[in-house]
Amino acid sequence: MPLSPSLAEWLVEQGHDAVHATNIGMALVPDTEIIQKAKEENCTVITADLDYPRLLALSEASEPSLILFRGGEWSERAVIERMEQILAITSDKDMQSTILTVSPQQIRRRKLPIR
Repeated sequence: MPLSPSLAEWLVEQGHDAVHATNIGMALVPDTEIIQKAKEENCTVITADLDYPRLLALSEASEPSLILFRGGEWSERAVIERMEQILAITSDKDMQSTILTVSPQQIRRRKLPIR
């Protein structure tokens, strides 16, 4: 939710299956419901909300995968530029059971579950 719906629109334009939580009536649901929906539909959650890695760690979940933007104010353009970089260097297989933590300086990859 903290990221603009324009990211989902851009991802769709690039040929990816993407949707923003607001577009499916999940704007006000608890984060755990979004996690469950993403898990059921084999989706990756893209967010700037720090609750998501905590929830995945507490539940020792191995899915859904997560891309977490952190470390600053992210403009819509900056998020899309960073996603272009991520998509260029990360395969679908690399994203499985993974948290990518994205900052302006680096991208860190960590496998799930976190114990």
